[in-house]
Amino acid sequence: MSPTGGADLELATLGVRAGQERTQEQEQAEPIFTTSSFTFRSAAEAAARFSGELDGNIYSRFTNPTVRTFERRLAALEGAEACVAFSSGMAAITAVFLALLETGDHVVAASEVFGSTINLCSNVLPRLGIETDFVPLTDYEAWERAIGPRTRMLYMETPSNPLTEVGDIERLARIAHAHDCILVVDNCFCSPALQRPLALGADLVVHSATKYIDGQGRCVGGAVVGDAERVGQKIFAYLRTTGASMSPFNAWVFLKGLETLGLRMRAHCENAQAIAEWLQEQPPVKQVYYPGLESHPQHALARRQQRGFGGMVAFELDGGREAAWTLIDSLELVSITANLGDAKTMITHPATTTHGRITPEQRAAAGIREGLVRLSVGLEDVNDLIGDLGQALERLKS
Repeated sequence: MSPTGGADLELATLGVRAGQERTQEQEQAEPIFTTSSFTFRSAAEAAARFSGELDGNIYSRFTNPTVRTFERRLAALEGAEACVAFSSGMAAITAVFLALLETGDHVVAASEVFGSTINLCSNVLPRLGIETDFVPLTDYEAWERAIGPRTRMLYMETPSNPLTEVGDIERLARIAHAHDCILVVDNCFCSPALQRPLALGADLVVHSATKYIDGQGRCVGGAVVGDAERVGQKIFAYLRTTGASMSPFNAWVFLKGLETLGLRMRAHCENAQAIAEWLQEQPPVKQVYYPGLESHPQHALARRQQRGFGGMVAFELDGGREAAWTLIDSLELVSITANLGDAKTMITHPATTTHGRITPEQRAAAGIREGLVRLSVGLEDVNDLIGDLGQALERLKS
């Protein structure tokens, strides 16, 4: 099997097999290369590797076999030519902007992106002369209006964090390409198990490997996936210089995560669907946000664009922050943490955690109100999860 996988292989097979090149030891599991540097047979070979004339390992900041195996496997799962791994999801997102944009360039991004991404675009990129306009994810006319002569990139998350709004990737890709822009999609909520944005016309995909790719809350990492020029050359060159590298151990953990990704995502989807349907019937719950519900405004699009509806459920309570915090503090099984994509179910209050550092106006634009809570549905028995949520909701009635 080719290290990059094969076009005729299914996702489950690629998740287990793609990317691996066995050493002379003929190991079954991928080894962890815990070394900072690599030796050369001669000074001439060293010079050839540093110049790029000869492929091979140089220094683990930018060439490591374990990290490379992870990159190849994730690229195969996304149907991409290249992947570059990073130390975190935000490092990967930052690399996309700084490696591909210049002073004077303009970005159009969805209002509903992750809070740290909003901060990056609002507070860091402007210092470098890169401006961003935010528009509602599903208002495609607003995307068109926001594009100007300096616009080089459209940036979106779908489903969005935390309200699970679903953006039409094919439609935004057409808009981007009609204006000579690239479309970047954050695929964190779905992973390649449920959604392949490149096949729908996107140019680049970013991941927080910390989430579903790991799947058990063990390591932090990120990745950018796309074509050989933008990712394989420009973004790789950025990594080589700036050094936001993924560690070999973390890459090995993520490789193990990819082996079970498809299985886990199906289970996350099944549990989340059951909980979302149950939440709809609970009196203290004002609204439930989950693409698998027919009441979700983009349910039909999610059904067409995704292989499943994901493991993220958001819901809004009557009573604002007080009700949200009472519910969260009353849970006995569910973990209070701002991570997501874990085998363990987790809950957080977005307005004061993940989106707490953006302005009230930006939170309002993203639809994040004080009564909103975000639930990352894990792999526990769904009846136990419903029981825990049920007893916590009962506290709101007293």
